[in-house]
Amino acid sequence: MPRLELNILGCGSAKPTTRHLPSCQVLNVRDNLLMLDCGEGAQVAMARQRLKFSRLRHIFISHLHGDHWFGLPGLLSTLALHEMTGSLTIHIFADGARLLRDVAKYACGDAPYDLELDVIGTQPARIYEDNAITVDTIALNHRVPAVGFIIREKPKMRHINPDAVLQACVPHWAMNSLRQGQDYVNADGVIVPNEQLTTDADPSVSYAYCSDTRPSARVVEAIGGVDWLYHEATYGDECQKQAHARYHSTAREAAQVALDAGVKHLILGHFSSRYSTETPLLQQAQEVFADTRLAHEGMVVDLLH
Repeated sequence: MPRLELNILGCGSAKPTTRHLPSCQVLNVRDNLLMLDCGEGAQVAMARQRLKFSRLRHIFISHLHGDHWFGLPGLLSTLALHEMTGSLTIHIFADGARLLRDVAKYACGDAPYDLELDVIGTQPARIYEDNAITVDTIALNHRVPAVGFIIREKPKMRHINPDAVLQACVPHWAMNSLRQGQDYVNADGVIVPNEQLTTDADPSVSYAYCSDTRPSARVVEAIGGVDWLYHEATYGDECQKQAHARYHSTAREAAQVALDAGVKHLILGHFSSRYSTETPLLQQAQEVFADTRLAHEGMVVDLLH
């Protein structure tokens, strides 16, 4: 079965605590791994969650505050020690790419893999695509240039109706074209409509990653209708002024973004170290958007269900 799983490696904010690591997530897309941000401790968390280093090929860095990319030097070194081959692409802002080039000379100068640096900007753009998904950037509202990422599955193929194709004597070689939506023309030239031989494809799923940002109408528009949204919720209601001064969101504001954007599910993260429990943040968010859950290290979400 196709796999689209979200693994939370870290969901804390700038100051690491004994409860939370800084921001890092890994998306498992049909056993290919994409990392979103790479805070300190990412490689240890990756090993703890039994995610294979050899399957990591793309890392997407949302912005250049340290809690979102300081885990990269250690991870790059570990990948070299694992003798990973092939290429690893890091999608990052220009200043980060310049620094990483220097760091890589010392951390993994003789690495057996090719390190590629894809410079991104704040203008919305498609920065990655393969046969299963696309990754687009959206501009966030933060103290430094920052982007969110929207991952969308491409349209899936239709399902073969085994009884119908048997009755119509459809040969095996025609099955792939049926999955792609084409009609079948038999040996007598009779057209058998596709909808008689197949059933609808599974719906494609979308996931938006938004950290760090103030609440933003621009973000609401960009993520409209996504299935899953991860949105920062650094603070609770009592710290709203502090949140805005630091270009962050409260849990209630994150929930309002989810409601206004018409998303299906909301995951909160990027929690301030001031909280010993995030239960009040969850309660505040659920007053606005019921289908809200808290991120936590080790959390795995099946985005297809």
